[in-house]
Amino acid sequence: MVCRLKKNRTLFAAITFVACLAACSDDSSNAFAPVSTAESSSSATAIENLSSSLDSGTKPVIPSSDSRKDSANPSAKSSSDAPASSSAVPSSSSQAVIPSSDSREESRSSSSSPYLWNDEFDGDAIDTNKWSFEIGTGASGWGNNEWEYYTDRKENAYIKDGVLHIRAQKEDYKGSKYTSARMITKDKFSFTYGTVEARIALPTGKGIWPAFWMLGQNIDKVSWPACGEIDIIEAINDENIVYGTHHWQYNGNHASYGNNTKDYYGTSKELDITQFHTYKMVWNEKLIAMYVDDFKYQEIDIEKAKDGLEAFHKPQFFILNVAVAGNWPGFEVDDTQFPNEMLVDYIRVESRK
Repeated sequence: MVCRLKKNRTLFAAITFVACLAACSDDSSNAFAPVSTAESSSSATAIENLSSSLDSGTKPVIPSSDSRKDSANPSAKSSSDAPASSSAVPSSSSQAVIPSSDSREESRSSSSSPYLWNDEFDGDAIDTNKWSFEIGTGASGWGNNEWEYYTDRKENAYIKDGVLHIRAQKEDYKGSKYTSARMITKDKFSFTYGTVEARIALPTGKGIWPAFWMLGQNIDKVSWPACGEIDIIEAINDENIVYGTHHWQYNGNHASYGNNTKDYYGTSKELDITQFHTYKMVWNEKLIAMYVDDFKYQEIDIEKAKDGLEAFHKPQFFILNVAVAGNWPGFEVDDTQFPNEMLVDYIRVESRK
């Protein structure tokens, strides 16, 4: 699909100071409109001179010119039950607590559903009316030099006890050393504005990269990053940190803005991401904000809808995947972690009130 060449966090801190020159007029705001493109060749001297005059809490847009690959059309393949030899595997070495059916009293998908869209993963198989699978290694490892081969096999994606398992495995498969799954709702469900709530347990391990994210439904027409990308949840390696990021096109280049649970304007949320947490995204005409257990870790101002932010006023679809290695987590992989899984209890979308 498209590449997701992620932030080099050391470079992020440096470029932030340069990009901040034309950020929002209110430095105390926690949400930002785009600023002029900051060239990656900006000198260290310029960065040092600027840094002393900027609010340390301000983290403005980081534009770049990195190119990304367009996706091939997804294949709508079906998936069946978990393999007979499988049992529910925790998302990492720390056992995730899977809620019982008695503790999940929320409404299920039905004609009287309160949700614009939802998947409770309560059936015996993944609902292919809601999800498609992207297959293979993508262009340049899905644009990120990832190492896994995505399949639609039950060995890589299945439902057990009301929970979706996306399983990354160490195995030789069609020229790759690892397999996993990448599920999307493209051409089956997309929306503009609303509240997304998902209960998810994430894997940790050197080289692992799970994500719950979104892309513009118009990607085939306008390509990436003009379609816009909303990364609701990303995590890498052994960090117990969740990242939220937005990507779009600004003056023909890639621009992005993100934050995380480790440092959001001087606040921090301690997490064991291998356990289930409730993640929420609120999206309206003015802003997009992300929360974990009601702790905000990302917000962006989209009200002015210019400089490429128009992309965030158009329909987007969901993606769930677990990557192995890549430009952001790096290329050192701990093979003892496999099989390693992302667990999804439910995803629910409520329309804007």
